[in-house]
Amino acid sequence: MNNLTLIAFELFSIFARFFLDCTKMSTELIIEIIGAAIGLIYLYLEYKANVWLWPVGIVMSIFYVVIFFHSKFYADAAIYLYYIGANTYGLFQWKRSRGQTLAENGTAVEMPITHVPAKRILPLAIVTFALWMLLYGILKTITDSPIPLGDAFTTSVSIVATWMLAQKYLEQWLLWIVVNIVSTILYFWKGLYPTGVLFIVYVIVAVLGYLRWRKEMTNTRRDVS
Repeated sequence: MNNLTLIAFELFSIFARFFLDCTKMSTELIIEIIGAAIGLIYLYLEYKANVWLWPVGIVMSIFYVVIFFHSKFYADAAIYLYYIGANTYGLFQWKRSRGQTLAENGTAVEMPITHVPAKRILPLAIVTFALWMLLYGILKTITDSPIPLGDAFTTSVSIVATWMLAQKYLEQWLLWIVVNIVSTILYFWKGLYPTGVLFIVYVIVAVLGYLRWRKEMTNTRRDVS
């Protein structure tokens, strides 16, 4: 065999081994990998404040309902059911606000990024804590969730953060940073490694997203003034 033939044979062998490994992958792992890939697309669109994040979020949520229910992360499965509705709400909220916000020439402009109003901080904190305790009680008593306190915490904060995202509040990124750090630890502990890796990326992008949104908000205010 010449060198070219040897290289071609080696490449074929590598491909064959990869194909065989893929056929041995469980359906759950394949679904998790696809969900993680869609999650990266969603995260990029959120970082760019692109309205397409909402329909992509709906598709991602469907995948993760299956993933988390199978892994007994019942609160996380429930949160992704909530996300299906929340993403639908967010899509209409951004579209509606875009239609109501007009530039000087009368054309529609994107919904602006703003700070969460001071009067809403305490109510949001109360709602988050109440949801945390409620979900913890439910998970503790009627499910076999292995970590009900952590599961309930990430779920309750995520619910509030998603609502804040629909309002395009800058501070929603701060909540996602906390949620993603805790979730990364929980998913690796549970053995959901592709999802754990995805959430490490989520932490990094959440920090970058906060900085980008803050810069965009500052630039928008400067342009208006």
